[in-house]
Amino acid sequence: MPTLLLVRHGHSSANGEGILAGRLPGVHLTERGRGQAAALGERFARAPVARVVSSPLERCLETAHPLATAVGVQVVVEDGLQECAYGAWSGRKLSELAKEPLWSTVQDDPGSARFPDHDEYAAESLQEMSDRVVEAVRRHDAEVLESHGKDAVWVAVSHGDLVKAVLADATGAGLGHFQRYTADPASVCAIRYGERHTFLLSANELAPDLARFRPPADAPPTGDAQVGGGAG
Repeated sequence: MPTLLLVRHGHSSANGEGILAGRLPGVHLTERGRGQAAALGERFARAPVARVVSSPLERCLETAHPLATAVGVQVVVEDGLQECAYGAWSGRKLSELAKEPLWSTVQDDPGSARFPDHDEYAAESLQEMSDRVVEAVRRHDAEVLESHGKDAVWVAVSHGDLVKAVLADATGAGLGHFQRYTADPASVCAIRYGERHTFLLSANELAPDLARFRPPADAPPTGDAQVGGGAG
């Protein structure tokens, strides 16, 4: 089973300004974010990465390209990794949004939260967001398995809420608990989808040792868990 390295984009101008960027155009990495992306590229150069997939938004592409260059592949743009469609919340200050009644629903019952419609910006529910990103990630994982084999490593670059939704799905927590996860800018999570179990190998790492995410030679072939915890 391949190993997915799930990356959140680096620090962006919206992060620095405290706004919910959503799908607003022109949100780029800051100098700090570009440094984070370059540092990740140096780390990824030591990993045999078969595919790099990215959200189409600038801040993700600016994070993905140094990684892809380091491992010698082209970036595959995937709309399923696109930022959540926050509708009328797009571009607003997080400090202001925290005062709205919907904020409590997003925090406490995210499975029922849908963002308000807007004439210019698309809106969707968190459940719709979760469904599409999980589908996209699992589809690419199956393609990587077919084309590169069970020991392949691949990368998906996306956004904070989408990373959290993938983690919640992978661990069986479900969207109702996805706010328990953290995805800092330029963080890396590692996941393996097996026939029987999905394994969360790492979450929210800012300086990951990518070599350790290669499947061990004695890993059970069907995705069974190592009884007793494995030998490392």
